[in-house]
Amino acid sequence: MRDRMNVYFPPELLKQISELADRKKLSRSAIVEAAVASFLSPDAADRREAAFTRRLDRLSRQMQRLERDVGLTAETLALFIRFWLTITPPLPSDAQAAAQAKGRERFEGFVETLGRRLQKGQGFLREIPGDLHRQEPAGDT
Repeated sequence: MRDRMNVYFPPELLKQISELADRKKLSRSAIVEAAVASFLSPDAADRREAAFTRRLDRLSRQMQRLERDVGLTAETLALFIRFWLTITPPLPSDAQAAAQAKGRERFEGFVETLGRRLQKGQGFLREIPGDLHRQEPAGDT
């Protein structure tokens, strides 16, 4: 014996149910019954959990890559700053204006080059091997 139940669906969902019923040559009731049974079945929860697990794993891998990229960027910047500060001698006051003008010109060139590389999808981090973070340089702290 079957019990009757009246339910209300949004028009778009009802249209999808009807189209699926027509394609499968089934009644709309059979489609809804199968969907509810699937939703309530214990393995449906397992499927949802597996889907969540896959998504969490993917997010974890993305976070690991992001963490690696940020760490690499910070180390690159720190190394450059240390190098620049070590080799750059102080300028006499009469040469500072010319050096500042040249610095602005070089910075504009840098920004233009960076913009072109980013538009082309060329990134410095893509040029670095993926397994670089696993290498431990000897004697480097």
